[in-house]
Amino acid sequence: MDLERLQLETPRLLLRVPRREDFEAWAAFVADEEATRHIGGVQPRPVAWRGLAAMLGCWHLQGHAMFSVIEKASGQWIGRVGPWQPEGWPGPEVGWSIVRSHWGRGYAPEAAAACMDWVFDVLGWEEVIHTIEPANERSKVVATKLGSRYLRMGQLPPPLDATAEIWGQTRDEWRAFRAARG
Repeated sequence: MDLERLQLETPRLLLRVPRREDFEAWAAFVADEEATRHIGGVQPRPVAWRGLAAMLGCWHLQGHAMFSVIEKASGQWIGRVGPWQPEGWPGPEVGWSIVRSHWGRGYAPEAAAACMDWVFDVLGWEEVIHTIEPANERSKVVATKLGSRYLRMGQLPPPLDATAEIWGQTRDEWRAFRAARG
């Protein structure tokens, strides 16, 4: 897989493998207390750097990880969305995190839907989960918009070491959901 050319496109977004040039926007995002409240909290720049490096490393180790989300209209980096399954994770996840200034525009479900198509069609996944902190109502709305449902409670591995709601669906459920929505 040519990671330099790998790109998903939606009507308003480009999703591509993260790059070094994404770091300033990435670091600003993870420094935002409200935006990171449900995804592990604020990270100082050195930790943000390691997070970006880990994401890039997962692309090379696993052939998948979260994409950088670029708003077409502005060219801005506005978040990270996509497949995530590090060691010890409770299942094959498609997750989302959008910068706070772009909340409420439907970018998370738009990007996540493209990623779900990709993981089912290209990676051949049989199911997708979303790990959601119980208090994160906004992410539950996104999961519902994707046709996912609450499945069970689960445990995230260290260093997060937290309990999360596990939402998700199978490939067949996703395909039926997409077909029903046209």
